[in-house]
Amino acid sequence: MQIGCSAPTSGALIEPDSLLRIATEAENLGFDYVTVSDHVMIPTSIASRYPYSDSGEFPSGAAAPRLEQLTAATFIAAATKKLRIVTSVMVVPHRPAVLTAKILATLDYLSKGRLTLGIGAGWCEEEFIAIGAPPFAERGAVTDEFMAVCRELWTADEPKFDGKYVRFKDVLFPPKPPQGAIPIWVGGESGPALRRTARYGDAWYPIGTNPQFPMDTLTRFKAGVTKLRALTEKAARNPASVGLAYRVSSHPEAQPKGTVDGERKLFTGAAADYAGDIKALQDVGVTAFDFGLFGPDLNATIANLRRFRDDVMAKVR
Repeated sequence: MQIGCSAPTSGALIEPDSLLRIATEAENLGFDYVTVSDHVMIPTSIASRYPYSDSGEFPSGAAAPRLEQLTAATFIAAATKKLRIVTSVMVVPHRPAVLTAKILATLDYLSKGRLTLGIGAGWCEEEFIAIGAPPFAERGAVTDEFMAVCRELWTADEPKFDGKYVRFKDVLFPPKPPQGAIPIWVGGESGPALRRTARYGDAWYPIGTNPQFPMDTLTRFKAGVTKLRALTEKAARNPASVGLAYRVSSHPEAQPKGTVDGERKLFTGAAADYAGDIKALQDVGVTAFDFGLFGPDLNATIANLRRFRDDVMAKVR
């Protein structure tokens, strides 16, 4: 089992010394990985609905300072030795496919094989327009093709591709990622996300608190896994080849215990509840969990990391 925590890419904690302190402290405390999130810019006027809040509003707003995800991930990798870095998630259509494949291969090469690629198709149409990304309505097809491009470039000795959005031949692409094809965790809880996972994902990587597609109870999550396994078989893949990861945006005591249809919501309540939920999801097959352990400042964040290590991690390992 792997347990991770979030590294800051927006807000007050992105100052270089703070970011590195959080990452190195996480490594020293025995966390297996850190996650880094992805927004190039947030428009000041957004009609698109943010999937993970009841109101549909993006929680931190446009004014917060933001780091570019893959640059921040490389910065963290350079300061650590064994900590894995998980993009959580990289919005695939935001960057050109071949350049992205090169950046990711470089990151994996320089970190000696410590990158996991969490991916998503994106939710903010206004951001797509602002950065000149491919059409928002085509984001699913773009995501799938761009990932096929990455896999081709990472694994083929003489890569070539002839798609709708990307075409190349007569090229070489060394150095390859040390891991071969970098593991892909597919984020999202919707039908398209499940189908994408079933087709080519190495793991499904949902957040439990999507109001439209909630995975916030054990029963609901098991139903999602059952659907994923069926889709994986339909895609002519072995269901056992697709792992399960689970992302939690909060930390113990952040939310009081809640119930849905008489069943307690996952990852609400105290540290003992978190430990119990980890064990219950392990029984379903989840092998990676990560948590948002930020506090209002650096000292509070470090305290949260240490408390989580003592009160949760120590109880489940």
